[in-house]
Amino acid sequence: MAGPVKRSDKLKRLVAVQRHLETMAEHELAATTRYRAEVNQSMEEVIDAIGSMNPVHRQFSQHYSERFGRLTTKERQLAGVQQIQEMKVLKERTKADRLEENMKDARDHEDREAADDSIYELIDITLALDRVK
Repeated sequence: MAGPVKRSDKLKRLVAVQRHLETMAEHELAATTRYRAEVNQSMEEVIDAIGSMNPVHRQFSQHYSERFGRLTTKERQLAGVQQIQEMKVLKERTKADRLEENMKDARDHEDREAADDSIYELIDITLALDRVK
């Protein structure tokens, strides 16, 4: 049967979970950043088409203008989402860092406690040997 679970071990598992949440938030942010770059690329292509002297493009200028408006709106929305996701990544990272600090403190405390117990056992053994003599 296993001994009692140490506080540092519990915190170690929580740190692992929190780091995983941080990684998931980073992946969401990366996906949003990629999508935002695609939208910006589309906006540039629409601008090029609007400014083109090609008669085919001039026929679709109203369509391009509407598309540019939709892309601009989408870009603004994605900028807001990206900002929220950046804050979420920072929040998750901060939580994980705090948990990791707490884990290290708990481990230090457990190590000190184990060292103290070892010293007490040595004292008890020494006293017991003195009584036997």
